[in-house]
Parts: sequence; structure tokens; C-alpha cells
Amino acid sequence: MSDDRGAVTTEMVIIMPVLLTLVLLLAQVTVWWHAVHIAQATSAHALAATRLQDGTAAAGRTEAERVLDQLGRGPLHGSHVTVTRTADRVEVEVTGTAASVVPFLHLPVRTHASGPVERFRAAP
Repeated sequence: MSDDRGAVTTEMVIIMPVLLTLVLLLAQVTVWWHAVHIAQATSAHALAATRLQDGTAAAGRTEAERVLDQLGRGPLHGSHVTVTRTADRVEVEVTGTAASVVPFLHLPVRTHASGPVERFRAAP
């Protein structure tokens, strides 16, 4: 009969760090996903404000900052909003980094929204 003393302890020393790492990775993905959703909402609102007939790129940036302040900047660090408006098209890009749950893991966040500028056209 072999001596099995300490076998459970050895297994736990190997299994527990792996299990805790998996839990932290799951939490990190959840925070990243939430940060992406915040960036998507920000870019959509900025696009809507900028593509109005009398809208401006400055109005889009102001709306983006308002949405970021309202939703909270916790999960999205170092956010940067770029709004470009031409005569026909509007492009909005929101970039940043998701908050870090796992040490030394900084996941990037980038969303893009674009659409045509709204124009009033008289009936023929």
C-alpha cells in the first residue's frame, strides 16, 4: 500500500492558482466588454449630434464628453474622442483602455461610427 499523504495538498497547490487565474480572466473580459459598450454608446451619441444639418464636430465632442461623464469613466481609461465632419460624411472614433483586473493586462478599446450628414431637401 503506497503512502498518499500530502497528495491533496499538492493537487490544490496546482489547481487553485489556475482556477483563480481563470476567474480573474473572466472578470477582465467582463470589464473589457463593458468598456466597449460605453465606447459604442459614446460614438453613437456623438455621431447623432454631429450629423445634424447644423451640427459641428465640436458639438459631437461635447456630446461624447457628456455621455462619458454620464456613463462613468471607471471601466474606460484614457478615453480619446475624434470627430471628423466633412460636407457629406461624419466619422467618430472612440479609443481607450479597459480597466485592468489582471495585473499588467491592458486591453485596448476602439469603436468607430460613421454616417452621412443630414440635409434638408425640398420636395420637387
